[in-house]
Amino acid sequence: MPRIFGVDIPKNKKIKISLRYIYGIGPTRAMEVLHHVKIDPEKQASDLTDEEISQIATYVQANYRIEGELRREIAQNIRRLVDIGSYRGSRHKKGLPVRGQRTKCNARTRKGPRPRVGGVKGA
Repeated sequence: MPRIFGVDIPKNKKIKISLRYIYGIGPTRAMEVLHHVKIDPEKQASDLTDEEISQIATYVQANYRIEGELRREIAQNIRRLVDIGSYRGSRHKKGLPVRGQRTKCNARTRKGPRPRVGGVKGA
């Protein structure tokens, strides 16, 4: 398995799919990276040479924030919103949807499972 930035990318998939396993690289960015380093996107990740892997790593590191650096930046942005006391920060703090979604009947992903009410059986 080739390793890029401490991430094992799957060798049995095409490189355009394998690059998406790196946090911060999606479909469009993967194709952009492969276009700039002139590697065929249909090539299997196991067929890459060490030189091609280092070219990908060098290009990505020079042009994008990925993995730990990106996670840290996102966490700092959220912490800043909480610290200044903005509405979005308060929603982050309470674990509720941040971008205006309704919460009366949806938002189970952010709110978690419904609390159990009543329901003592056979007492």
